[in-house]
Amino acid sequence: MTLQRPNADEVTLTRNRSRDVTPASGICSRCVDGCTGNCELWKASFRGREVLYPEPFGQMTAGADKDYPVDYSHLNICGYALGARGLPEGVEPGPDSTLFVDVETETAYGVEHPVTMRLPVFTGALGSTDIARHNWEHFAAGAGIAGITLVCGENVCGVDPEAEFGPQGRIVHSPEMKRRVETYRRWHQGYGDLVVQLNVEDTRFGVAEYVVQELGVETIELKWGQGAKCIGGEIQVDSLEKARELLQRGYLVTPDPNDPGEEAAYLDGALKEFERHSRLGFVEEETFLAEVERLRELGARRVTLKTGAYPMRELAMALRWSSDAKIDLVTIDGAPGGTGMSPWRMMNEWGVPTFYLQCMTYELCRMLSKQGDYVPHIAMAGGFSAEDHIFKVLALGAPYTKAVCMGRGLMIPGMVGKNTARWLADGKLPKTVSKFGDRPEQIFVCYDELVAEYGAEAVRRMPLGAVAIYSVVQKLRVGLQQLMAGSRNFTVSAISRNDLMALTEEAARISGIPYVMDAYRDEAMRIISGDGSSAILAGSARGGDAAQDAD
Repeated sequence: MTLQRPNADEVTLTRNRSRDVTPASGICSRCVDGCTGNCELWKASFRGREVLYPEPFGQMTAGADKDYPVDYSHLNICGYALGARGLPEGVEPGPDSTLFVDVETETAYGVEHPVTMRLPVFTGALGSTDIARHNWEHFAAGAGIAGITLVCGENVCGVDPEAEFGPQGRIVHSPEMKRRVETYRRWHQGYGDLVVQLNVEDTRFGVAEYVVQELGVETIELKWGQGAKCIGGEIQVDSLEKARELLQRGYLVTPDPNDPGEEAAYLDGALKEFERHSRLGFVEEETFLAEVERLRELGARRVTLKTGAYPMRELAMALRWSSDAKIDLVTIDGAPGGTGMSPWRMMNEWGVPTFYLQCMTYELCRMLSKQGDYVPHIAMAGGFSAEDHIFKVLALGAPYTKAVCMGRGLMIPGMVGKNTARWLADGKLPKTVSKFGDRPEQIFVCYDELVAEYGAEAVRRMPLGAVAIYSVVQKLRVGLQQLMAGSRNFTVSAISRNDLMALTEEAARISGIPYVMDAYRDEAMRIISGDGSSAILAGSARGGDAAQDAD
């Protein structure tokens, strides 16, 4: 097992001088007086707190690179040689009725007003960071045409330089938030939804009242935390005036822009950025239930919850209280997370890893179900990027897990498409792109597919980042269809824990998924012994039965 080492990483633009490094500290085993750098300790000697964060801040995404003892790669997907589940009523399994292109990947979440998505994925929260603001048009249009849900993250109104505040500091107009809502709505095709998050500051600013009653947003997400960090969200600002404005609006800003010493450091050029932080949230059952009810009374059709990589106690609180409040969806974000703004060491060293967190979630949801209580729909987040991740998450959490939240996995294509448009305009396509052609119609394999659906003029108006996101979602969809067909599941709801096997005994112990040498062993022994093998096969929906299920 290789775990992430401290004191040097590409994400902080640092490295060790020596080939040999002390594992615990990350310090070169031979640290020389006179070294010219560039480990984190060396760099921090000049730049101090700046070295906490990924660089260049706001211009890149960063994901923690700690290798945990057990993760989703320790599970494999079962394939079968007969049977099928989830076929349309009246259709008998057979070679001509089980084509993978006919697999249905739509899913839905929500209680009274469900949201249908074309694929069981949605974006991570894209909030007040520069990378979200600069790329929003691409992200929003991409989610809209792909038919998935888009999450607008925290602090958008509070950081908007043109925001207008009324009495008691309540938001009355935010051009940036209005732009975000209208951009998604312009491209929305009836699948998916726009979700707006609330943190402590957003609640104080009255963001829910503004987006629901003025902008017509239908879904509000309460935020307890995330998988990348155990503190509130942060951004960096390079303007003294902007830092003072955010401080005046009620944010925590460090260093203090009103401190004469810090002002002098900024004017001298030593201090280049200020940090804006959100406050820690504190949760109580009574206030949580009251807030959910308040949001519904405001007009929110759906209320969801985003919680982070907390230990099992906080997870149980989230699930129990969400059950009592009939929350539409609980998104549970495991470690290691990150989109590029969290403190780097915190990204790697805090919180419950996603695999362990989902196993805890399944256990607690199952307890709620056995008690006859409402079980909220579940989505998992925390480092997912591929179709096999989607399948494994849905299977491990079946029947409670409905979707997978992808952060960087859906941000990257948006930026790639945006940059392709710039390269085309400048006539400077890199060879990695120009090998496919020199026009969008040649470069993007799904371009003509979109033309057939929306018309040539509409597609010409689409930002290329949206076309790129659509292309990636299509790749995920086809890949998921292939995995589902191979495991004889023809609708998302047919996927179950039966469809997984654990490759290590430790993964089996944590998850309750049978170890590979035990998966379907009982059936295999009965078939080999000739003890009713025909009956076993005849009664099998897809080559397995309930005995496989770890429950």
